[in-house]
Amino acid sequence: MAGTLVIVGGGEDRTGDRTVLRRVAELAGGAEARLVVLGTATTVPDDLRATYDKAFGDLAAEVTFLPVATREEANAASTVEAIGRATGVFFTGGDQSRIAAVFGGSDADTALHAAWERGIVVAGTSAGAAMMSTTMILGGGEQVPTTSVRTGPGLGFVSGLVVDMHFAERGRIARLLSLVAMFPHELGLGIDEDTAVVVSGSAFEVIGAGTVTVVDAGRATSVRVPASGDGPIALTGAVVHVLPSGYAFELATREPVITEAPVGTRARERGE
Repeated sequence: MAGTLVIVGGGEDRTGDRTVLRRVAELAGGAEARLVVLGTATTVPDDLRATYDKAFGDLAAEVTFLPVATREEANAASTVEAIGRATGVFFTGGDQSRIAAVFGGSDADTALHAAWERGIVVAGTSAGAAMMSTTMILGGGEQVPTTSVRTGPGLGFVSGLVVDMHFAERGRIARLLSLVAMFPHELGLGIDEDTAVVVSGSAFEVIGAGTVTVVDAGRATSVRVPASGDGPIALTGAVVHVLPSGYAFELATREPVITEAPVGTRARERGE
């Protein structure tokens, strides 16, 4: 059975309770975890090395930071070996197009997919979250026209989803709606900062301080994307879910599940 994915919306707490990073370490083996942090997306690897060495330092047995900034490094035997012995791998933020260009299809990429299939944890924040899916957001503004959204191939750890990050903080609902109109077979996931989805099997759980917005066009009654891409979309009958910590989501049935509702919310959900 494939391992667990932890897809983080960026801006995760690295100095306080570290709820999201703590879960990554726990899933990777806790005090015995061997974590590899990949800085492929960033242009400031030394800064992030210090940050994540400290953030994960007391949560895992080993923390190894690898910049993997070139194709040569991505194909190096030392990189493949480090991934092969890891119990968890974490991609930093930065520019997701760098992950696709430098890491995608490399020997390290092949080794990582094989390790994930064996059951290790693969996690990523911001750019490291965007690359998880088969279709990846590369950038774009926050406008509704589809010309404002650029996409490309991700690393394909999960299919049927497309991930947007820093979601509430950067007002990206229009961008996600445009994307789902372009790819109505995909579920759109907008993940807030310091928030993550933990994907295991055919479901995900929400953890962290914010919410995850799910846009589902599967039941839409009308989807219209201008042929030129320059103009407003039409999307009617689509379903939107906003899920905080304490909720899960079944990917096979596209239904949310309450796992641990906060005190004081149950009566309202029953309509009392």
